[in-house]
Amino acid sequence: MVCGVDLSIEELERRMDDLRDRMRQAGADGDQALVRELSAQLRTEQRAWERALLKPPAPPEQRRRAAKRQAGLPERAKDLAGSQEGAASLVPLREQVHHALTLLTVPAAPRLITAVHTAFFGATIHSSRFTSLTRDEKRSFESSPYARPYYLCPALTADRLAPVRGLLSISTWPIVERLVGPLSPRVHFLTAAMRVAEAVDRTEQPRPEARRLLMRFAANIPGGADAGTPQGVVAAARAELVIHEDADRETREAAVDRTGTLTDVQRLFGVRLDVIEAEEDAG
Repeated sequence: MVCGVDLSIEELERRMDDLRDRMRQAGADGDQALVRELSAQLRTEQRAWERALLKPPAPPEQRRRAAKRQAGLPERAKDLAGSQEGAASLVPLREQVHHALTLLTVPAAPRLITAVHTAFFGATIHSSRFTSLTRDEKRSFESSPYARPYYLCPALTADRLAPVRGLLSISTWPIVERLVGPLSPRVHFLTAAMRVAEAVDRTEQPRPEARRLLMRFAANIPGGADAGTPQGVVAAARAELVIHEDADRETREAAVDRTGTLTDVQRLFGVRLDVIEAEEDAG
């Protein structure tokens, strides 16, 4: 399924990354009107990305040819690529995580990332594979900065700019979207619920796993369990989100100013707590 749409997805992701870069620059320049305009364009690209990713899989033979071209598979991998799960397993872990996080649009824990990928992309990510992921991403960045179009990195605490263990984000997101304050977990939950509901609503025949995931979200939102439809879950989540999102964003935006002194590595992977404690002791 994923292999059949990789090319269009890659193009959309490049356009989304470009829009995020322009948004960061506009924000730095204080041009809020341009930020809002680019944000609307980004939401349009996001919807197009999800439609491309959720469209029906290509025929098996086409998937096999695409998989061989893109991954350089040897002949003996044909049978594996012939099945939907086999084709999905050909995609590297970091790309699978990137697909799930891009759908969610907020930092997420491995358990949710796995559930989203299984629900919408048809392949299970084993939790043990997350153990060294951010460590490997950090090493890659340190050895060759910005060589990759994106990096998977931890979310950062708004108070100390330290990495949040077990909470992944994407380096191309504006740093304010990668920061986590006291209200952020609930804001992220409600936002993720809306994105999952929207993805289910756009899918002609959602997987049972997708419907179950939506039900789990709905059960933890006031009025969500009684909504009955994905649109109802979105409405219930949005009704609570408006209570928290302004205060949460104020906290995170207040922390952005302090990121200006960080190195590139620290902006992506956070400040180590032992470094913070040493600075406090010196002060």
